[in-house]
Amino acid sequence: MEFSTVHEFDSEFDKLLKKFRSLKEDLDVLKAVLEKYPQGYEPIVFRIPGLGIETEIYKVKNFRCKALNRGSRSGIRVIYAYLKEQGRIEFVEIYYKEKDDVDCDKDRIRKYYK
Repeated sequence: MEFSTVHEFDSEFDKLLKKFRSLKEDLDVLKAVLEKYPQGYEPIVFRIPGLGIETEIYKVKNFRCKALNRGSRSGIRVIYAYLKEQGRIEFVEIYYKEKDDVDCDKDRIRKYYK
């Protein structure tokens, strides 16, 4: 499985990496899991419904971050596109939810995928 990112993801990742030093290692762990389960497994990773596009977009809700020391309830969310034909996963968005879980950036998703 090949992994890539969109430009905005890289910026968000770098910003969060300053706060959460283990984030790079944590993302590598997620990549290893996604190689086995690219289409997710609920309730941890689930497909985002109602986007009106063909590309499969998924949200990782229970992301483990060692720096936060909260296990899978870290509050970090990762959005990715699974491009089955290309055998590739592309990370679209990463954010830290502080109080309420905000929705993903649907405009960004529609900008990159059909």
